[in-house]
Amino acid sequence: MFYERAFKRGHPRMSAAHSSAYSALLGNAEHISVSRALSELQARRPIHISASGESLLALPVDGLDKQRLGDFAVLCSPHAPKLVVTEQRARSIGIKASTAVALPLSPAAGVSTIFDLDANAGNGRHFAGTAEAASPGAAAAIRLAKLSRRLPAVLSAEVPNLDNELMRLLVTVEADAVDRFTADATNAFALASDATIPLASGTVARFVVFRDALSVDQVAIIVGRPDFNQPVPVRLHSACLTGDVFGSRRCDCGDQLRLALARLESLGGGVILYMAQEGRGIGLANKMRAYRLQDGGLDTRDANTTLGFEDDERDYGVLADAANSELHADRPAHQQSSQARRAHQSRNRDRCPRRA
Repeated sequence: MFYERAFKRGHPRMSAAHSSAYSALLGNAEHISVSRALSELQARRPIHISASGESLLALPVDGLDKQRLGDFAVLCSPHAPKLVVTEQRARSIGIKASTAVALPLSPAAGVSTIFDLDANAGNGRHFAGTAEAASPGAAAAIRLAKLSRRLPAVLSAEVPNLDNELMRLLVTVEADAVDRFTADATNAFALASDATIPLASGTVARFVVFRDALSVDQVAIIVGRPDFNQPVPVRLHSACLTGDVFGSRRCDCGDQLRLALARLESLGGGVILYMAQEGRGIGLANKMRAYRLQDGGLDTRDANTTLGFEDDERDYGVLADAANSELHADRPAHQQSSQARRAHQSRNRDRCPRRA
């Protein structure tokens, strides 16, 4: 980035005050590159990933069509793109894997073939080719796809000599920067806004919205008038559009939320941490894909792993800690929220419907 390069060179116009201001406004170069790479993936555009001895292009499979597949193959020529999938997806198509893997593709492979390999139910079909462990750059691309709530699969190709004009158009990200960004982004909550809202029951609740570095909104709902000088009852609830709003019979999420609200009201107040972790943290679109796999006979866990995710991608710790700090809850309340978090995770693993 210009401001970093200029500062390192001792640019005559770049004072220490300017450098500090630019850093505060823009963040560090690593975070800028990863943020922009995520935006590119969400827009279905390819990105350039650099790692030690590695330079590759990566294109998200989510949203792939015949035109984009052909154009990407031309862009990578003479190198043939490979399909990179997670270890969970690899195992679902018969590959013994403990890390993400790269699958060579036939030049004739079309979009339907790629989707069969990266997302569709296995139905006993196994990958017939030779898989190889994904390179650090390809594995970083998978992590970026997950962060962008896309299917965790990418097309990638080694491209050691990219055209200068193309390089100016592509966003480049260092593979090592992805993990550092992930750790920082999920802990970078800021208070965005709040408002008091009367509920149907007559109770007044304060909705406090936090926003993380990925621009995801999380909500702490203060029900009634809890005493934050005492341990406060806390319910951690993952957002479920189908259950919470529409009363889906695939799960009991809506019933759990209404029961928690009634319980907090009866206790005189408490907090609901309403977390944007739809579908066990895989996002709404992927949740619908998981539902289609469940229609074919898979349970919740197997549907998620078939798509290439962990059986549960949620993280309950971050918002509980952020809310505890921002809402001025004291240490006993913090301990209570931590205990609630652990109990909620345990209950979800034990009680989640097999056909959620």
